[in-house]
Amino acid sequence: MLTAARTTDLERLKREAARRALDFVRPGMRLGLGTGSTAAHFIELLAERIRAGLDVVGVPTSEATKAQAERLGVPLTTLDEEPELDLTVDGTDEIDRELTLIKGGGGALLREKIVATAARDMIVIADESKAVERLGRYPLPVEIVNFGLAATTRAVAAAVRGAGCDGPIRLRHRPDGHVFVTDQGHLILDAGLGQIPDARSLAHRLAEVPGVVEHGLFIGLARRAILAGPGGVRVIERS
Repeated sequence: MLTAARTTDLERLKREAARRALDFVRPGMRLGLGTGSTAAHFIELLAERIRAGLDVVGVPTSEATKAQAERLGVPLTTLDEEPELDLTVDGTDEIDRELTLIKGGGGALLREKIVATAARDMIVIADESKAVERLGRYPLPVEIVNFGLAATTRAVAAAVRGAGCDGPIRLRHRPDGHVFVTDQGHLILDAGLGQIPDARSLAHRLAEVPGVVEHGLFIGLARRAILAGPGGVRVIERS
């Protein structure tokens, strides 16, 4: 369990990473606005720049992000109005050396991936604890429709085994015990795999399962990662 001091330190590192991401924002940009605690720091800092005169517009990746942006006065649009974005800034649950990500801990993976794919560039912001040698320590979210839950769960388990992975697959619940439902009205399975030897193989197999809407493996989308740690802030670029 995190102590209050550790929590405060992590939030400080997240904010440092978010602040560094602002260096890549230019006037007139159309921005994808991520979801989660680190992205929330970026939106707060972006709002300060907007109040100082920065002219940008954002596309939120969740209802929570939309509410925060509106409260802070960040101008918003939609992908219907602006189908091509300049930059998406978002957090991550895990990131490896190739800048492959596991996302979806906040339940917004579908919208996050749609927005990231619509952007010419994606920057990931995180504290350095999210960097791993091999993905899988964080449970992989898999967004599914509610019809045929047991059958889809069984098929997801088979896909996981086919990719050389194994571990418990659980339906996500909220802290109050109710089943977690995404902004799109879907459910989420969390696959506790421990490690993922081949992310591309797993992504391909999961995408073939009827009932799977999207998975939390983001491959080839992030161009840069900004990681903040006790030793400072690092910017890593994918070759």
